[in-house]
Amino acid sequence: MAKIEIYTKAFCPFCIRAKRLLDGKGADYAEYDITLGGRERDEMIQRAGGRSTVPQIFIDGRHIGGSDELAALDREGGLDPLLA
Repeated sequence: MAKIEIYTKAFCPFCIRAKRLLDGKGADYAEYDITLGGRERDEMIQRAGGRSTVPQIFIDGRHIGGSDELAALDREGGLDPLLA
């Protein structure tokens, strides 16, 4: 299965939506809570090309984007092949 990483913050509705979609697919993911900032927040911003909003999602090192991009990828049929 693919390596999925998702950077989140507490009480973020977009983060909840993205995780719900991944959970519905039965996908395992590593979640990095950056609510308090720190090293992981800096890492996310670097990996995401300067984006500082959450969630930021990566599948096998490929930057997918946020919740809207993840949902669009799923609607277009592109998510399942990445997760396989």
